[in-house]
Amino acid sequence: MADARRSRALGGLRPSGALLGVVPFFAYVTVFLLIPALVVVIGAFVSGGRPTLGNIRALGEPAVTSALWHSVVLSVVTAVVGAVLGAILAYAVSTARPNGVLKRFVTSLCGVLAQFGGVILAFAFLATFSAQGFLTRLLGVGGGGLWLYEWDKGLMLVYLYFQVPLMLIVFLPAVEGLRPQWREATETLGGSTALYWRKVAGPILLPSFIGALLLLFTNAFSAYATAAALVSQGAPLLPLQIGGTFTSEVVLGQEGVGKAMALAMVVVVAIVMTAYAVLDRRASKWLVR
Repeated sequence: MADARRSRALGGLRPSGALLGVVPFFAYVTVFLLIPALVVVIGAFVSGGRPTLGNIRALGEPAVTSALWHSVVLSVVTAVVGAVLGAILAYAVSTARPNGVLKRFVTSLCGVLAQFGGVILAFAFLATFSAQGFLTRLLGVGGGGLWLYEWDKGLMLVYLYFQVPLMLIVFLPAVEGLRPQWREATETLGGSTALYWRKVAGPILLPSFIGALLLLFTNAFSAYATAAALVSQGAPLLPLQIGGTFTSEVVLGQEGVGKAMALAMVVVVAIVMTAYAVLDRRASKWLVR
């Protein structure tokens, strides 16, 4: 009777020891996500222990706006190219045998390559394409490999190395969600393959494609280690600008400006990921359950 009264007092919910299983997750989120976010938000409006808007106004400086523009361009280009190439690869993989060796190999490989970033990825490209890299010396190209250190050439290629595999992982479930009956119905009614993709498959896959595109944009926009390892001069990207405010030995006392730039990145990522969540929820109803 006492347990029943206690259950009614809790709205019909009984305390369960299973809730203890999520405590480590909430602790992790609090320590590594919520607390750093609060530090960034508060620090963006504080300087010398006093409230200020100077850090926010500093976002209008040419160096910051240029870095933001470069980051957006880099993220958009690599997201679009990676999404298109990844979507084509995802469709090719979806046509393979469901339990075949080829499909399992490609998906496993993409799962590894999508996480292969940072300094290790930068070193791999340096060892291959830099001025003293393996391919550069093998082909005998004098003075070659300098393009690798430019944000609009080398970084774009390096970023595509993990953008394309990530697109396959994210977009493949949507492609496999296309039911064969839809194509058969289109052919039965006299429709062509082009009509099927334009009127049936295309509209169904479009929300998933745009959602994956936004995810790729966020992935490139927030990347730091790879760019820091390749580009050491000028800090042309916003993540590098943020890192410079905390590590530079020339410009001191700019931590608040760095936190303001980080807050700007958080706002951009939050907007993009909200749009991704909306599109993902809309596209999930078409997936085969």
